[in-house]
Amino acid sequence: MRTGWLVTAALLAAGAGSCAEGGKQPFQKVVDKVELDRFLGSWYVVGLLPSPFERGAANGVETYSRDAKGGIRVEYVFRRGGPEGKHVVMHQKAWVIDKDRGSVWAVQPVWPLKLPYLIIDLAEDYRYTVIGTNNYRYLWIMSRTPSISEADYAGILDRLAARGYRTADIVRMPQSR
Repeated sequence: MRTGWLVTAALLAAGAGSCAEGGKQPFQKVVDKVELDRFLGSWYVVGLLPSPFERGAANGVETYSRDAKGGIRVEYVFRRGGPEGKHVVMHQKAWVIDKDRGSVWAVQPVWPLKLPYLIIDLAEDYRYTVIGTNNYRYLWIMSRTPSISEADYAGILDRLAARGYRTADIVRMPQSR
């Protein structure tokens, strides 16, 4: 079953103040450099400010890969309603907008919509990353493994609080694998 209309509704709200295509710079500070080939692959969602379709979700994994034309494909898989919930698979396209830094992307859940995808935190060894939107309403903390160290998670939350995020609203996504 396709959930495109849910994604569209949720991400339309996330796109307020979008920087995706119009050349506008994000008002959030993004990381200085992302090496795309290192960033590609699977990331476990370990914490988030959930969009409406992700409330109560578990076992989220977002996988980035290149298509035959060199574009970026995004597959987001999770269980709706908990670890035993309905299996959901979502497919999106993505583009790197800021080629110099590689940390400002646009994602397209459905055509013609393109929304901002900002890489706002990234470990030097690429063990975790944080993706944000310009309006601070949605956020994804992701790790290369199903769990993240408490020290890394606490450091991420401290940096997010300093940016103005309401960290009390960030929820952990269960990862039972």
